[in-house]
Amino acid sequence: MLDFSPNVCGIQFKNPILLASGTASFGLELSRIYDVSKLGGIVLKTITLEERQGNELPRIFEFPYGMLNSIGLANPGLRKFKDEILPQVLKLGTNIIVSVAGKSVEEFREIVEEVSGIDGVSAIELNLSCPNVEKGGVTFDSKVENVREVVKATKKVSAKPIWVKLSPNTPSIVENAITAQNEGADAISAINTILGMKIDIKTGKPVFKNIFAGYSGPAIKPIALRYVYEICQNVRIPVIGIGGISSFEDVLEFLYAGAKLVQIGTYNFIDPLAPIRIIDEMDKFRKTS
Repeated sequence: MLDFSPNVCGIQFKNPILLASGTASFGLELSRIYDVSKLGGIVLKTITLEERQGNELPRIFEFPYGMLNSIGLANPGLRKFKDEILPQVLKLGTNIIVSVAGKSVEEFREIVEEVSGIDGVSAIELNLSCPNVEKGGVTFDSKVENVREVVKATKKVSAKPIWVKLSPNTPSIVENAITAQNEGADAISAINTILGMKIDIKTGKPVFKNIFAGYSGPAIKPIALRYVYEICQNVRIPVIGIGGISSFEDVLEFLYAGAKLVQIGTYNFIDPLAPIRIIDEMDKFRKTS
């Protein structure tokens, strides 16, 4: 039986539809378009300790079935977020999940400790696809020991459930998910973007300064669904499915694969009203099934 009003990590969700981090900013802009309280929740734009300007332009390149992005975690920093932005966000009337990233295990621990003490925050999502500066700049989820260290450190100080967001650009996303579970993670979010690239045929050089960028959108759905299924077969904690979701039928596939919640990401740029349309279709399905 599919659960369209799931309780995940002790949090009640009115429906399984969330907005993915980085695709809805802090939800405030979308609140001018539709009633975001109808959503199951919003995963906010990733926050770091200090303000970040992000990568040089260009940052985005569109394709027929998705897009490459190399934003570079541009954000206002923890202090401004906590003092100026979050108070407005907490009035939106839905579950708020704060996405966080750090340059080191200590930065992750520090930001999680501060965010977890804020009333109204439902959960914290660890963005482990950011570079570990202390270990040569490789992403945290590129090595299982890094995943272990971050989850262990943040669980010690967090008063809120910890969701671990994992990338497929690793030796084994399933092993990372198992490791996160064993260190106390409350849920797994999967998947983050798939690495891709674009070359400018006029210059023969990569479009992005960092050469590679994250590919997302409808084209990656079959890949994301496969990884979500594999993770669900190997962990006991809830899994939040992400990747290429654009329709109610997509949502059903992820739920049948074992996900308890889903996050809609890139499709928000294509059709900002898609989440509400999907929720309406879900309500019709629930009444007729």
